[in-house]
Amino acid sequence: GNTQNQLLPKKIEGLAGQRVVAVSAGILHSLAITADGSVWSWGVGTFGRLGHGDEQNQWQPKKLEAFAWGKGERGCLGHGEDLSNQLLPKRVEAWAPERLGV
Repeated sequence: GNTQNQLLPKKIEGLAGQRVVAVSAGILHSLAITADGSVWSWGVGTFGRLGHGDEQNQWQPKKLEAFAWGKGERGCLGHGEDLSNQLLPKRVEAWAPERLGV
């Protein structure tokens, strides 16, 4: 990646081998969802906008990790079949692309 403006769509090398099903592009950062439900972000990281726990710029797509806790009814935490309440943060293993937007 680089900081050059792109006037036409360009293949993202960091997502080679992944089937991208959705993309959202902002002025300073972008996100993609792949067919396996993974979420990737890259761009300018100020204010933590990339979701990686820091403010570092990321010029190649980096996979996000997500944690959820609280009331688990109706699958609202994204923990699959586990609908129990989570008292501590638990990693969300996969995101269903048909229910997730960026």
